[in-house]
Amino acid sequence: MAGKTPKKSSSYGVKIQQLVEEIPEGCSTPDFEQKPVTLALQEGKNAIFKAVVCGDPRPEVRWQCSKGDLSDSSKYQISSAPDSKEHVLQINKLTGEDTDVYRCTAVNTYGEAVCSARLTVIEVGFRKKRKRHQEPQEDLKQELMDLRMMLKKRAPPSGPEKKVDVQQVWQLLMTADRKDYERLCIKYGIVDFRGMLRKLQQMRKEREGRLAQYLNSVSNLRHIRVTKDGIATFDLELDLKDPESKIYLYKDSEKVSYNSGSQSKYSRQQLGNRHHFLIHDLCPEDAGIYQVKVEDADVFSTELEASDIPPSVLVPLAEARCKEHGDAAFECVLSKPCPSATWNFQHQPLQRSDRYEVSVSPDGLTHRLVVRGARFSDTGTYSLSTGLHSSSAWLVVEAGKDKGLLSTSADQHVQGRKGGTEGRPAIYDQGRDATPSPRSRRKPGTSDVSEEVRGHFFQGLTDTEARLGEDAVLSCTLSRDLGPGAWFKDGVQLSTQDGLVIEQDGLVRRLLIAHVQGAQAGRYTFAVGNQQSEATLTVKDPPVIAPEVIDGLKEPLVVKAGKLLAVKIPFQSRLPVQATWWKDGAQVDGGRGGGAQVALSDGFTRLCLPSASRKDRGQYSVTLRSKGGSVQAELTLQVIDKPQPPQGPLEVQECRGAGVCLRWRPPRDDGGRPVERYVVDRQQAGRSTWLKVAEPPADSLTFTDAHVEKGRKYTFRVRAVTSEGAGEALESEEVLVAPEALPGPPSAPAILSASSRGITMAWTAPRGLSRAHILGYLIDKRKKGSNTWTAVTEQPVPERKWTVADLRHDCQYEFRVTVLGPSGPGQPGPPSEAVFARDPMSPPGPVRDLQVTDTSHTSITLRWAPPDTQDGDEAQGYVVELRDSDSLQWSPCHLGTVPATTYTAKGLRPRGGYFVRVTAVNDGGRSQPTALDTLVQAAPAAVSPRFLLGSSAKNSLMVRAGDTVRVPVKFEAAPMPEVTWLKDGLPLPKRIVTSTTEGLTQLLIPVASISDSGLYTVRLRSLQRKEATHNFRLKVAAYPLAPGPICLQENVPGTVTAEWEPSPDEAGDTPLYYTVLTRSSGHGPWREVASRVHTNRFTLLGVLPGHEYYFRVVAKNELGASEPSDTSQPWCLPRQQARGMAKAPGPREPNRSQKPWFLVGLRPHLLPQGCECCMSCAVRGWPRPQVTWFKDDQSLEGNPAVYSTNVLGVCSLVIPSVTPEDSGQYKVVAENTLGQAVSTTTLIVTETSS
Repeated sequence: MAGKTPKKSSSYGVKIQQLVEEIPEGCSTPDFEQKPVTLALQEGKNAIFKAVVCGDPRPEVRWQCSKGDLSDSSKYQISSAPDSKEHVLQINKLTGEDTDVYRCTAVNTYGEAVCSARLTVIEVGFRKKRKRHQEPQEDLKQELMDLRMMLKKRAPPSGPEKKVDVQQVWQLLMTADRKDYERLCIKYGIVDFRGMLRKLQQMRKEREGRLAQYLNSVSNLRHIRVTKDGIATFDLELDLKDPESKIYLYKDSEKVSYNSGSQSKYSRQQLGNRHHFLIHDLCPEDAGIYQVKVEDADVFSTELEASDIPPSVLVPLAEARCKEHGDAAFECVLSKPCPSATWNFQHQPLQRSDRYEVSVSPDGLTHRLVVRGARFSDTGTYSLSTGLHSSSAWLVVEAGKDKGLLSTSADQHVQGRKGGTEGRPAIYDQGRDATPSPRSRRKPGTSDVSEEVRGHFFQGLTDTEARLGEDAVLSCTLSRDLGPGAWFKDGVQLSTQDGLVIEQDGLVRRLLIAHVQGAQAGRYTFAVGNQQSEATLTVKDPPVIAPEVIDGLKEPLVVKAGKLLAVKIPFQSRLPVQATWWKDGAQVDGGRGGGAQVALSDGFTRLCLPSASRKDRGQYSVTLRSKGGSVQAELTLQVIDKPQPPQGPLEVQECRGAGVCLRWRPPRDDGGRPVERYVVDRQQAGRSTWLKVAEPPADSLTFTDAHVEKGRKYTFRVRAVTSEGAGEALESEEVLVAPEALPGPPSAPAILSASSRGITMAWTAPRGLSRAHILGYLIDKRKKGSNTWTAVTEQPVPERKWTVADLRHDCQYEFRVTVLGPSGPGQPGPPSEAVFARDPMSPPGPVRDLQVTDTSHTSITLRWAPPDTQDGDEAQGYVVELRDSDSLQWSPCHLGTVPATTYTAKGLRPRGGYFVRVTAVNDGGRSQPTALDTLVQAAPAAVSPRFLLGSSAKNSLMVRAGDTVRVPVKFEAAPMPEVTWLKDGLPLPKRIVTSTTEGLTQLLIPVASISDSGLYTVRLRSLQRKEATHNFRLKVAAYPLAPGPICLQENVPGTVTAEWEPSPDEAGDTPLYYTVLTRSSGHGPWREVASRVHTNRFTLLGVLPGHEYYFRVVAKNELGASEPSDTSQPWCLPRQQARGMAKAPGPREPNRSQKPWFLVGLRPHLLPQGCECCMSCAVRGWPRPQVTWFKDDQSLEGNPAVYSTNVLGVCSLVIPSVTPEDSGQYKVVAENTLGQAVSTTTLIVTETSS
């Protein structure tokens, strides 16, 4: 027989050995179409292993276990149907001894196939306890001790410790990043760090000579990393001199084989000069040092740490069954601890409660879930997810003896055999029922089977998604055989004539749709008996990106800083597409500013960076989304630039007798290229030129300048140099080179711990002093705020650590240390931080109610509430931090802490967007920061323009000609609006001045004239085109002219009527009235007898005979009074002389009764809007009549807009400022007991044209 040749199986975990060199056509070696699955069952249950074997000729199948044979027919039942490929091993009534690995072997003439599955029996309940009680007490103690040791060593044994080749470690260091030197030296026990650097430099020179035989260059080395898919990958660029040169891969000095596919353990992918190495199916044994060689030359070494390998499932979950109200247990064993592992039920996170008991073994490997008091609703899929791997199994809740919903597992096996199924309900099979289509997806929790329908359906239809052109399967499982049933789509019954496949497999009913189209989406129903189950089929048609485009984006894009970058992603889609670009998880704002620009056109989307910078580097992705679904593509962008300056500060120390020692740190950002060397320059004080003194290599971060003169001052600078050029320089402070007479100051003491019993501190000695030059340290203390230092100890302290115990509780202290040398004490070191002598505090809780109270163009004002004292100790201060909208770095807004709960951040960029957070601080540490979820903009809150007019504001102003007019108008608006002044709808004349400040605009007329009268308008207009308008009328008038001559006459006995010529200004626009004054003699005082007379006549009553009366009339308006007009001759009634001595008749009262009549009636008025209107009339009658005013037959009594007067029969109605609504018919009615009189007039108000 020929030797065995390994052959690859279509199923993972199956080993096939070919026994002959050539296999005839039509024949094949055995293989497993379905291999047995690992089970974890409770004791007392039956375990069933199934295998589906293929091969021609038909292979012979054997079952074995590692503990012994399977000859006991009552315990082990092996069966297979004559014409079936299925082979079954059933193990009855499981016990703890049945835990083992079971192997299935299939053999025919041409080869053999072997696979295995593990059975774990879980001992629970009284059996476990009963077994415990039967053991002696001493054995029980011993077993407990053994159990503890087993739990401590539960993790898979790591085997004997690998002996690492020293040469491998040096090869690993030679290609490692400099930041990893310290970690690798500690790991592999290298203590001479400087010697290691010298040896690496020598090895690099030797390595360059060996590599020059096969390579032109080696670049862009990327060490091993584990992707989110659980694949370890590392890559490098090789420029081979001979393309036929062999490339080998070694693991721990042992050669491993690889291919270009993804089916093997190790694979290599090549794109140009880029070589990607991949390690699939990671397990703990894959940890080690990997080396890449070209022929016999070592090119690259990298290490895969065991901690980087994600946990995998060693013992998966197994199907569990239990009675209703019983307990069910699931157990899963992982390869390494995973604290983030989560349990799920029906693909939803499982919340821990009294019904779900979740536990983890002390070694963190075994995860256990116990379902207490199981119900029928608990039937379903339970899974344990580690993020990358998961294991799932079914829980079947069986009914009691009085319930026939489910049968036992053994009965199900028999029923399945009779129905031609696989020994249990087909819904649990690992074949086509579990995965109806490779790409169709079922939505969890969408089954339409209710509790009432479970009498017919064991598992109902579930909502399914499928891509356009793929196959889709809808299936359900009946609880018992009720016939074939019927399928419906949107209420229409389906049949095989519709191009569908309808299957019936035992209790499973399936509907298969090949190459599903968009019209086949809809609501599907399966009806059987008097029950039905429904589900929705959704057809997805997402955009498509060509595979070669995806492969091309795997290679990082490299661009120099300042250059233009454009990335174009072509795609195909039948539906409209929306494209969203992301950078490091944040959406790219594709505006038209100087940043990234995003474009979407027909068939492609483009990302453009007009001027790339280092902050643009990162991981980019684009999501193409349509109604048919979405697709995503990722790419990596690298931006190359000059390096940043080395990290400071640049430490400059004078080395005794050796010169000046410089020390720096590598640049924070090397610009994307490795640092080749550094350039050190020196400048002497008083000179302007820099002198290059050295070019240290990239791995050297120190330099000693021995060519300096004592007593001179120098300044040094260091620049990093890459292939892109030299970066900016890091400069030192000016240093004086002088011999030291006394020890220098040590470092500030670092507080290690503080309590009410004492404060422990430590410090470092001055640089450049050996222990022989230090006799001890002197420690001083002082209270914070005091200037007096007191000694802590009487004798010097020999060590660099000390605990001060003589302190007052709850006082704050500062400490300093002085070095005592042979020549005496040196300069004291800087003081330590102030610390309280009290027990440590716990950090405060987060601040509450953080909010923005005010913003301006350059500031943001915040307010918050102190933390809750239940979350921690009291806060002693707060730290306010801002982060620019286009930055990821938080920056504090102040030095130290803020004592109050409000703060104003000033000096901000106008209209800039900022994220804000506040952190509470005390001696115990910092709280969790509290941040605002929204972006805060440094700009005043937008306020729509409006006028702030008080109650004293008037719509009409009257001024005197020649006066200065100043009209201020207050308003409110943010930002500052555009202010426009108009007069009668036109721009103002040039001599009228306007001024506007924040919240105030003002009109100024230096010298008012009659032509300045009119309607003035001030208009506010904001940037958002919102307007506000205010109008007022300005009247400019002069004092009225005097009325004309006065004429006196007696129309009624005992009265005198004065009539005068009207003032010439009565015909103007300014309303005026008259005031009548009288006096009894030519030199007596004038007495006002009538005011606000709007006619040219006045009648004085009660004139006494024999008395002289002088009259004066004055014209008045709102500005003042005119010159008076006086009578030239007084009015006098002669006395009647008595005739003879006849006795005068006695007095007789005259009859004065008369009905009302109007002596002067109302006259019409035509006035412009805003003027004052005064209607006047004179009425007589006795008894004195009562006067009532009407407008359009509506009484004006009680109207607040008008007021009326009645002085001795002279009646007036005054409207202060008329509007078009005041136009109409006015009427005055005078009535007494004898009758009434009516006078009417018309008021017309004209509108001012704007």
